[in-house]
Amino acid sequence: MSEQEVHHSDTSMPIMEHLRELRMRIVRSLLAITIGTIVILAVYDPVKNFLTKPYRELCKQRPDFKCDGSLFSLGPLDGFAARMRVCAYGGLILALPVVLWQIWRFIVPALSKKEKRYAVPFIASSVFLFSVGCALAYWTLDKALEFLISWSGTEVTQAYQVTKYISLVVLMMLAFGIGFLSPVLLVFLQLANAVTPRTLIKQWRYAVMGIFIAAAVITPSGDPISMLALAIPLTFLYLVAVLVGWLLTRRRVVADS
Repeated sequence: MSEQEVHHSDTSMPIMEHLRELRMRIVRSLLAITIGTIVILAVYDPVKNFLTKPYRELCKQRPDFKCDGSLFSLGPLDGFAARMRVCAYGGLILALPVVLWQIWRFIVPALSKKEKRYAVPFIASSVFLFSVGCALAYWTLDKALEFLISWSGTEVTQAYQVTKYISLVVLMMLAFGIGFLSPVLLVFLQLANAVTPRTLIKQWRYAVMGIFIAAAVITPSGDPISMLALAIPLTFLYLVAVLVGWLLTRRRVVADS
């Protein structure tokens, strides 16, 4: 065997092992999502009633909106499509801890021993913040719907297609949940020395502007209530992330000295 062939064999094995590891993590994540989807499928009606409750309550409180809280299926596949979307997104949310753990286990080999100890806090905080974001989206849903319906004008009967309503609610919750993960990413970048707390503080004006622009872009409903409900907490969490990153990096410097 020539020297070039030996060199090629030595360098290709780690890459193949890396790809096998990635495939295994993806398969486990998909399996967790599948199990979560089946769980949501088994309790679909209570989940659907939970998602439609803000709309039904709003119709009761505002009879002038000319709606009764009912959703309509305009085609034979609408009901099936709505069920599949709820189950798929719900399965993803239920499997989030497993997915995050698989992502972390995949990047662990590239981390130092000290950085690996942050695994549980990072995953726990990610799940917590994602859940808080979803809850906030659900809490503001009736207020967003009230704004949108009021802007449709008077004498307009509200009749929502089930697939479009379900998509709006689920995407709102996902947008808020994913947005609330940004502080975790900021802390991770500070620990990885990709950015310093001092730089984040100096650029706070641009960061706040970017947060409000991002909130306006990723909010599916596009209403100002939802945008502010997402942007204001993210601005506060930005400052918290900078503070946490500063404390962790400072403690690491003290420990290394």
